[in-house]
Amino acid sequence: MKNIKINIQIIYSVNNIFPKKSDFFKWIKNICLKKKLKKIEINIKIVNSKEMSYLNMKFCKKNYPTNILSFSVDDIHKKNSYFIGDLIICKEIIELEAIKYKKKIKEHWAHIVIHGTLHLLNYNHNNKKKAIKMEYMENKFLKKLGYSNPYL
Repeated sequence: MKNIKINIQIIYSVNNIFPKKSDFFKWIKNICLKKKLKKIEINIKIVNSKEMSYLNMKFCKKNYPTNILSFSVDDIHKKNSYFIGDLIICKEIIELEAIKYKKKIKEHWAHIVIHGTLHLLNYNHNNKKKAIKMEYMENKFLKKLGYSNPYL
């Protein structure tokens, strides 16, 4: 699928160990194919925990870093563009969570990127029913990629 455009901006680069752009593409492509999206554009920004804490406080009123923030584009802008939104990812938190939950780092990156992309497509976990549906979708895409269930 050549109609996926992913712009990656790395703000945090202590050890320069990140998934390849082709990994991000592969993780997002599966969602686009399932949702029958012919063309999309996503910005991905990788930040440190200090920047993530600032953004989480500014936009979510939570005074701590999180693994990912998703900012989708409203429907008015989607009609004139294939741009669906921004994913802000905290590399430090991803790495700490992978250790804490005994997950493979690449597998955890895949899970978080898929989770964030689903948010951009209006999936959420605001209640139990929606959370179950979103987890099901995440597991479905991860399994297709050969990854394990992140919630086990």
